Amino acid sequence: MGSNIFSAPLFPLSAHLLPGGMMSLRIFEPRYIRMVKEACANQTGFIICMLNSQGNKQLNQHIYPVGTYATVVDFDLLEDGLLGIKVQGHRCVTIDAIESQDDGLRVGQCQWQDDWSCDLDIDTLAPMHTRLQEIFVKYPEVNALYPKPEFSNPLWVIYRWLELLPVPAEQKQKFLAQKDCVNAVEFLSQLVE
Repeated sequence: MGSNIFSAPLFPLSAHLLPGGMMSLRIFEPRYIRMVKEACANQTGFIICMLNSQGNKQLNQHIYPVGTYATVVDFDLLEDGLLGIKVQGHRCVTIDAIESQDDGLRVGQCQWQDDWSCDLDIDTLAPMHTRLQEIFVKYPEVNALYPKPEFSNPLWVIYRWLELLPVPAEQKQKFLAQKDCVNAVEFLSQLVE
């Protein structure tokens, strides 16, 4: 993944993908079909980022500054004729200087963020990690995304809850900027219980 600052295409969504996360996407807009083709051909990735409904789209202010570098791990032609892809999140980035290309694909200057340090014991997350296992059992479509779930890894559990819970994007962005496991656990445990 080379240099600390790099240029990458942006894929804005209302959902978010975090490191270690997996997501299935349906791709139909020509600009994103091009993005996926280029990522697969060049063995590179793109940035999955969150939409800011308050931001000005013309000025590219509708994208929150923290996103996740993702790569395509599988693809398929869906029954409706659309391209289906499965992506994996690898590492958070800070997005800056967004430009729009001719077909509307946005590209940002990105900088790798330091990984969260999370020295919490998995037992301090109780009952969050057991509730997450229950969700994986209850929703086979979520379970199918993860061949090797890491329920004993506190950071993995925190990231999955941040992805799954309907927490406002602004709040998720604050946690991603703070990189503080303790604050995230305090907040998430109230919602999970």
